[in-house]
Amino acid sequence: MSSLADRIEAYLMHLLARSQDGYVEVRRGELADRFSCVPSQVTYVLATRFTPERGFVVESRRGGGGFIRIVARHPRPEQPAGLGALWRRIGRSLSQAQAEGLLRAWEEMGIVSRRQAALARHVLQQEARELAPPLDGMVRAAVVKGMLVVLSNWPAGNDGIR
Repeated sequence: MSSLADRIEAYLMHLLARSQDGYVEVRRGELADRFSCVPSQVTYVLATRFTPERGFVVESRRGGGGFIRIVARHPRPEQPAGLGALWRRIGRSLSQAQAEGLLRAWEEMGIVSRRQAALARHVLQQEARELAPPLDGMVRAAVVKGMLVVLSNWPAGNDGIR
């Protein structure tokens, strides 16, 4: 059985998939009523499942007419603007969870194959395994940025791993 967070995420992803504009606007209270939960559980799903690392921007407006807007942003690394945006978002350091989120998002967007993502996860774990903070996060960020450079120069449709 799927968790409440999984069901809320699936519902929001379904709404996004049906949206022609690439975004969806919802009300936290209405989602909470729909899933028979408290609004803070909806907030948790938004904060953990709809992150910039996974290709989303969440905007909110509070008050009586308030709403939550979830925007799907899927920049492709092979586009210079997308590469620059991803590069800046990574910054100087990445936690293991952030790196995992990026790889999951790249896989969902079709930027990397499942096999490439598995290989990248292994490399990231091995490279940062015995390093103490903050060095581990800096190495993770450098490795992920290196992957971006390779991906930005890779011929379309070639996963390169057999």
